[in-house]
Amino acid sequence: MAGTVKRAFKFRFYPTPEQADLLNRTFGCVRKVYNLALAARSEAWYRRQERVTYNATSALLTAWKKTDALAFLNEVSSVPLQQTLRHLQDAFTAFWSRRARYPRFKSRKKSRASAEFTPSAFRYRDGTLTLAKLAGPLDIVWSRPLPDGATPSTVTVSRDSAGRWFMSLLCDDTIAALPATGGVVGIDVGLEHLATLSTGEKVANPRHERADRAKLARAQRQLARKQKGGDSRNRAKAALRVARIHGRIADRRRDALHQLTTRLVRENQTLVIEDLNVRTMVTNHRLARAISDAAWRDLRTMLEYKAGWYGRDLVVIDRWYPSSKVCSGCGAVADTMPLTVRSWACRCGATHDRDVNAARDILAAGLAVTACGAGARPHRESSRRRRPAVKQEGPGATEGSSSVRAGRMSRGGTYASVEGAETVWRV
Repeated sequence: MAGTVKRAFKFRFYPTPEQADLLNRTFGCVRKVYNLALAARSEAWYRRQERVTYNATSALLTAWKKTDALAFLNEVSSVPLQQTLRHLQDAFTAFWSRRARYPRFKSRKKSRASAEFTPSAFRYRDGTLTLAKLAGPLDIVWSRPLPDGATPSTVTVSRDSAGRWFMSLLCDDTIAALPATGGVVGIDVGLEHLATLSTGEKVANPRHERADRAKLARAQRQLARKQKGGDSRNRAKAALRVARIHGRIADRRRDALHQLTTRLVRENQTLVIEDLNVRTMVTNHRLARAISDAAWRDLRTMLEYKAGWYGRDLVVIDRWYPSSKVCSGCGAVADTMPLTVRSWACRCGATHDRDVNAARDILAAGLAVTACGAGARPHRESSRRRRPAVKQEGPGATEGSSSVRAGRMSRGGTYASVEGAETVWRV
């Protein structure tokens, strides 16, 4: 079975000095228009309790272009300016529906430099791409081919903090589902090993940030010595060196995660993971750097969309399920399990590797959810229940209850509860 999805293909390109200058000015104009529109909408709401629509901000943009102070907005393509107003409208829509926080102003130094072009502002022919108001096509490194007959619906140009230029083309792509397989796997993420599988395999944690930590620290010390303020070229050069090291770390991390997630999706029909609250866990100052370097959230995100693409099932169990404390043999639950304990023995005589046992428990919980609650609706615990960010678990096993409880009804859909394990998200 094949399906058509919207897929972004990202390429690096090398603009000429003239093209780079116009694109940089476009980024500045996009940021300026976004901030002006946000200020206008905020003032209308807080002073008059009025909701300003996209059409109203579009009319404001036309008026801004006619003023002497903002006449420079006419020097760039109008399409990215209109697109940033649409993005602001989407941000307010998400805010009003309580799916996101109130939109924030864009910073020149911290915000992503990007501009989005629709088909009316670019021409794609015979493998060449030309943007509006640019002289000549862009020098793009086509590292992989676009889908046959694909025509980009939008083109997003961006520049990262390391000074690299990227082009993202959004196209319709037909992805065929992979042949069905009987493979099932539970995945327990960690710091000593990036992922431990229920099969007993342990995937090493590359620790990309630690590998370049000395080089990064040296570059940051050099940056700290440079004079702030003014037009300090030496400080700009030092900041660029720091950004390039960060870019190298991020690229290597992303590549390793893509290879791992693609392999897991290809080899298994059902994948089970935990719903970790990474945002809260990184508040632990002792583990924040290591958790950020492991990129657990990126790992889950990649598994989610790749499972959807290739016809796999991804089951996410509740974050409070005590996977490390439950004996995968008899189902007994240990009293406590500190993070320093890496192996433990149960009263039934079984000796467990902490991570392998957790992966097997995660798999069992996910399979129970699948069997008892196929088509289960998402279920989340109340946010009022405050629990520690990192689960505290202990070495000895005590007599525990059965590992599977009967499922119950939740808003018309059944779900299985495995000692607190509940389905949260499923493809």
